Amino acid sequence: MEQRTYNQYCATARTLDLVGERWTLLLIRELLTGPKRFGDLQSSLRGLGTGLLAARLKHLEREGLARKVTLPPPARTPAYALTRAGEELGPAILELARWGLKWAMADLRETDTFHPGWAVLGLRACFEPEAAAGLHAVYEFRIDDELFHARIDDGVIEALHGPAQRPDVTVSISQEAFLRVTGQGLSFGEAIESGAASASGDEEALRRLRGLFRLPVPQVRGADRPSS
Repeated sequence: MEQRTYNQYCATARTLDLVGERWTLLLIRELLTGPKRFGDLQSSLRGLGTGLLAARLKHLEREGLARKVTLPPPARTPAYALTRAGEELGPAILELARWGLKWAMADLRETDTFHPGWAVLGLRACFEPEAAAGLHAVYEFRIDDELFHARIDDGVIEALHGPAQRPDVTVSISQEAFLRVTGQGLSFGEAIESGAASASGDEEALRRLRGLFRLPVPQVRGADRPSS
């Protein structure tokens, strides 16, 4: 498959030459939270066929954005991980996520799919570093059977798939409730207060959870256009 190009000597155009094809940025989104097996990627990106997934991964490898790795024991299976260049796309993807939360989400459509693991990147996108000053805590989140955790270290967050070894706080919520409260612009802390989610653990870490993640207030695109 011949790679399309804008043929412009421009940093934005050159970047889009590399990651502008359909599914490519979503593949990078998946790999930002750690190495993934081919089957993991296929499960998270429903609608992406096996052949196109393989082609997109080969493209990322060829362009130096992803590489093949072997997962550590006990898995010991082949997987894909981002290179340094791929990881440095993280801030750009987080900014796209923040923009989307504010300007693009609107209502859940009947044709939309949702994977609870996507909330891992959402934690990073909604994180408030100022509210985490001086905080050292690990939060484990459970959306139905999906587990992920966030390690907060004095204003810095590391959010990853999988359970935490020794969480200070554990938050549980159903997928249905999660979609409902996020659609209302509520944070995990507010979901706990409303009863939509349950939590247990260290009282101080629980108290500070309310301010750690803030969803932007949804806006209507074009609402600032002057009336004719």
